[in-house]
Amino acid sequence: MKRYSNLFRHLKALVYLVLVLALPACEIDEFDDPNNPTIKTDDATIADLNNLVVGTEAGMRNIIGTYYDNVGVIGREHYRFSGADPRFTSDLLGAGNAVLDNNTFYTTNPWSARYRVVQNTNILIEATNNANPELVSEELKQGYLGFAKTIQAHELLMNLNMMNENGIRLDVADFNNLGPIVDREASLAAIAGLLEEAKGHLEAAGATFAFTLSGGFAGFNTPATFLQFNRALAARVAVYRNQFAEALTFLEGSFLDLNGDFNKGVYYVFSTASGDQLNTLYFAPNATGEVRIAQPDFIKDAEPGDDRLSKVSKRTAPATQSGLTGDYDVALYKTNTDPVPIIRNEELILIYAEAKIQTNQLPDAVTALNRIRTGHGLRPYTGALTRDALINEMLRQRRYSLYFEGHRWIDMRRYNKLNELPIDRAGDDVWVNFPIPFAEEGI
Repeated sequence: MKRYSNLFRHLKALVYLVLVLALPACEIDEFDDPNNPTIKTDDATIADLNNLVVGTEAGMRNIIGTYYDNVGVIGREHYRFSGADPRFTSDLLGAGNAVLDNNTFYTTNPWSARYRVVQNTNILIEATNNANPELVSEELKQGYLGFAKTIQAHELLMNLNMMNENGIRLDVADFNNLGPIVDREASLAAIAGLLEEAKGHLEAAGATFAFTLSGGFAGFNTPATFLQFNRALAARVAVYRNQFAEALTFLEGSFLDLNGDFNKGVYYVFSTASGDQLNTLYFAPNATGEVRIAQPDFIKDAEPGDDRLSKVSKRTAPATQSGLTGDYDVALYKTNTDPVPIIRNEELILIYAEAKIQTNQLPDAVTALNRIRTGHGLRPYTGALTRDALINEMLRQRRYSLYFEGHRWIDMRRYNKLNELPIDRAGDDVWVNFPIPFAEEGI
């Protein structure tokens, strides 16, 4: 079966329209014929390119609910109870003989959603390179290219986070000649390379972009400030590659602020506007049927006074499914239009702490960890000043600071600590990676 191969071949004709209409909250230019929009990759105008930017940003939000359920459930942050689909509590948790399926929604939907955005960025890159130079200056082109390659790197990283050792497909620019699946290390290197290419473009992009980004990029909507977002992503990739000195260098160009607002950052945004998307990570308190329940150890293991326990809320009655029970809802989001972070300052402080530990600058690491601890109502760290002890403390702070933001499974995996995650039912498994989608086999 070659479903995804066919999908890629038709993306140029179809996906752009779907994505570009999905974010009406952004300002977009009118098409010449709004009933029959087309993609112009030759002699593109600023209006054409801006439509592609809007579509790209809109598509980044597609299927993120499934992605966060995947990594959060396997990472034992929460249970996903569903009256419609038992695979959240069977396949994702490895119940009995259940394994991860390479041809079902939780594998194929996030994979294809991310590649739709990658393809949109490829179209944007092609259209930018072929844009009419009399209408789009070289400086403006650099802004489009810097945006496109930064977002492409982010989307590829999300798929690699799921696939891990199984790798991802990097080259999808030619619909009829897709590149091979590339292993994890080579994929990380390529993603890092994309971010560096984007950095060069952004540095040559002048003072302003020719396009408007949504409110999720407030404070990061010029070439110089968008570059800070790019450098933040580069720091995340660097720690995934165990390149800790490089991570510290990247942080210097990011929006890291040890004493700043934890929540400063770049976000997915949502609205109730017609045609827009709602935040699918939100479920109402005490819901039944479709529920996210905090894994009980998140509450049990917390230190007294930790204000991050506000990320869960006590239910009026426990929720139970498939032998799993919990008393607390995941309550990170209070409404269905709350923004969802892509990356924020609190993560950067923790990346800084991790890189300082790994480069044997332990007092600096303790300073950063204490910024997190005291910022959430805890006393300063009093444990051992050793590398191993501080790694455990750093992972603990990441567990609570970045709860339900897509990190716990990845963090424990990269430190070879998956065996420390709780097993709630005898015979359950903690998976290391998702399988490559069935439709990708043999392409």
